[in-house]
Amino acid sequence: MTTEALTPERILEATEDVLRRYGHTKATVVDVARALGVSHGSVYRHFRTKAALREAVTNRWLERTVVELAEITEDAGLSAPDKLRSWLAALFDAKRKKAGADPELFATYSVLLGENSGVVDLHIRELVEQLSGIVREGADGGLFTVDDPAVAAHAVFDATARFHDPAYAAEWSRPTIAAEYTAVEELLMRGLLTR
Repeated sequence: MTTEALTPERILEATEDVLRRYGHTKATVVDVARALGVSHGSVYRHFRTKAALREAVTNRWLERTVVELAEITEDAGLSAPDKLRSWLAALFDAKRKKAGADPELFATYSVLLGENSGVVDLHIRELVEQLSGIVREGADGGLFTVDDPAVAAHAVFDATARFHDPAYAAEWSRPTIAAEYTAVEELLMRGLLTR
């Protein structure tokens, strides 16, 4: 048995490793406990069910992207148009990296995302709120022409779904994807920018 304190963070790290190794269909709480050197009951003291553990892992994974993108939204040195361009590019890049660098875990998370719609809904709300802040900043500064920044932000998010929704991950490695992304971004910017 381990002498290191068992924390939710340690459990989540171990769960990621187990999911990476076994995939979501074969990974069990017993596998997680074994990786930590504890009983499965110890894991259940922190996460009451396997579903709660999987939801927490999914939330942790998604939150990394939210934090990374928040740095862009809070960058006072960028104009709203530059923030929007940077934010969209960073979102696409983060999703592509996750899909390419760790395909087994990405596939696992894609399934988990479907199972945990509450976590996914929260993630999307957080992303759209960040976008809304950028669009509102641009509108307040006279750089964007929009009637409702929240509606415009949601439209931008929906219009770029092909570049961040895991359902499209198979397309992200195509040789034309960067040019396709640029075309969509330019079209969106032309629609938002004040003339």
